[in-house]
Amino acid sequence: MQTVIDNFGLLMRGLAVTLQLSALIIVIGTTIGVFGGLGLLYGPAIVRAILRGYVDIVRGTPLLVIIFLIFYGLPALNVDISGFGAAVIAFSLFAGAHVSEIIRGAVAAVPKGQTDAAKALGLTFWPRIGSIILPQALPIILPPWVNTAVEMVKGSSLVVLVSVSDLMFATVKVAERTGDPMPLYITAAAIYIVVNLAISRFGVWLERRISYGVPV
Repeated sequence: MQTVIDNFGLLMRGLAVTLQLSALIIVIGTTIGVFGGLGLLYGPAIVRAILRGYVDIVRGTPLLVIIFLIFYGLPALNVDISGFGAAVIAFSLFAGAHVSEIIRGAVAAVPKGQTDAAKALGLTFWPRIGSIILPQALPIILPPWVNTAVEMVKGSSLVVLVSVSDLMFATVKVAERTGDPMPLYITAAAIYIVVNLAISRFGVWLERRISYGVPV
């Protein structure tokens, strides 16, 4: 464990990058997913077709392939991009496709009578969605959304392959330098578990508040 103690600061700097990357992915991916899911339900036929193609193609493509396509593909088109930027784009597209399907399914599960009642009250589309539909869909959205967030944090370890200085990158470099990998990888695993448990517990807390009608 002395190796971990001696290099703890470096591991924490890597963790900070992992948390920053994960937060960006979750926020951007969720934003893409909300608009994507609503577009799949309410968009014009051409928009629905494009979004369906995006969702099906991205969900059917391994995340690592998407990362490499962005990281190596954009420079081939004379677009400079860092490993961090490529990771944010790739993960956000991947998360957005999954969240789009989550939103689509949850909103579709809200009884049609709720939409009709909102229309009868004179609510236009966005107030209807924001005030009536999404709040009722939220209990359905939360569990798979939390699972997606956890998967994005775990998947973020793949960015070591495009030289992003995250927790896994720091762990690998210290292990190579010290020749003592086991305590370092055990520590990295423990850190990922703690972060993901925190996300999961936050999701459970949020679900309970919503179930009891407590404002978030």
